Amino acid sequence: MGHTVSEKAKLLARVRRIRGQVEGLERALETERGCNEVLQQIVAARGAMNALMAEVIEEHVRGHIASPSITSNAERAKGAILEARDCRSSGPLAVFRTGICIINTI
Repeated sequence: MGHTVSEKAKLLARVRRIRGQVEGLERALETERGCNEVLQQIVAARGAMNALMAEVIEEHVRGHIASPSITSNAERAKGAILEARDCRSSGPLAVFRTGICIINTI
């Protein structure tokens, strides 16, 4: 996954924010916070994970499917073998900023 190397600093920053959110969730559970606060922490962590996943998938699509440098349909198809789900989408398609849709098979 070459695109994860090129975006390493940005992805690691996201992962560190997610770690902080999960630690906040752990503290909320340990201190027996109310359901609303715990649920808010869960939603925040889930949203951050979804954003991380969407970013990695989008870069995968750009680099392994939609790249103009890919001239072989076989190579493009190999890059397209990916089950993806963007949880912001409730329908059968995940749409990314590139305008590329991936069929939700999960």
